[in-house]
Amino acid sequence: MSVFASQVQLSTEGDGDTIDITAALQTAVEEAGIEQGVVSVFVPGSTAAITTMEFEPGGVHDLRSALGRLVPAEGDYEHNRLNHDTNSHAHIRAAIVGPSETVPVRDGRVELGTWQQVVLIDFDDRPRRRSVTVQVLG
Repeated sequence: MSVFASQVQLSTEGDGDTIDITAALQTAVEEAGIEQGVVSVFVPGSTAAITTMEFEPGGVHDLRSALGRLVPAEGDYEHNRLNHDTNSHAHIRAAIVGPSETVPVRDGRVELGTWQQVVLIDFDDRPRRRSVTVQVLG
């Protein structure tokens, strides 16, 4: 089995900024020369997440709204009190969504549904630079 690793560098606006990284994953698969295998994507940090979704304005809005209802930005959060911080909601949202996804590679293509993309969501309450780790195994 071979492993090809790469990094994707992104600037985000925070506050639920959602960025489609599907093309970067496909580029990594092509650079790896893998026809069959998996691509794993992971974002280091506790206020960002990786997931799959239909990346279109309505879907992005609806996901942001649902997470806002589930974990409001304003709340009585111990993390904020103990650390004199303002982003406890970002940590919780990122923990719920999760930091990684693994997607099959078939015939040299990232195997996703017709309306499915892989996205990075930055929940922090400020703009950030993010480095996403991509590994292709085949």
